[in-house]
Amino acid sequence: MIRLGKRPASARPPQPDAIVIGASAGGVEAISVLLTALPARFDIPVFVVQHLPRERPSLLADIFTPRCARPVCEAADKEPVARGTVYFAPPDYHLLVDRSDDGPLLSLSSDEPVCFARPSIDVLFEAAADVYAEGLLGIVLSGANEDGSDGLAAVLAAGGRGWVQRPAEASSSLMPASALARCPQAEVLGLADMAARLAGMPAGSSRKV
Repeated sequence: MIRLGKRPASARPPQPDAIVIGASAGGVEAISVLLTALPARFDIPVFVVQHLPRERPSLLADIFTPRCARPVCEAADKEPVARGTVYFAPPDYHLLVDRSDDGPLLSLSSDEPVCFARPSIDVLFEAAADVYAEGLLGIVLSGANEDGSDGLAAVLAAGGRGWVQRPAEASSSLMPASALARCPQAEVLGLADMAARLAGMPAGSSRKV
């Protein structure tokens, strides 16, 4: 089994190997700012949980595909992770990242909701932190519950980095404020700053996995 594992701090890469994004109320607009900023050369996989009604199909991949320079799709179970692809969690399924002999692999779960949510931000962040360790960047955006706080803590505990949308800027401030209360070491950024940093990440910065 492949485990990416932790490297010494001196060997920490300048850019992440993967990015996880979590959002709820007001999150679609915030996600749009970040995803539309990704240039065509961007080659880091991005996994997104946006809280959705469980009983309806998601239109997120359809909405973002014509607006993004990188491939956008709804995640499928047992799908190998492709570099530079944006994966949205489907409604009523948790999205996880697993290890395989050939590299990271997507997994879907119908386990119980977490923080009343399925898909859950915490579940995605914790699973991705276990695989990518210090190579993971976790981003918590607008939302009206506390989902994402424990997940971001797991990202940071594994040696990864965390960005949190400035609560005063968010449409719903509870989620970013809760994440900061749980993880005060995370960076507090406005959406424009996040978008600029993502757009400036050089191609080829993530590890071949």
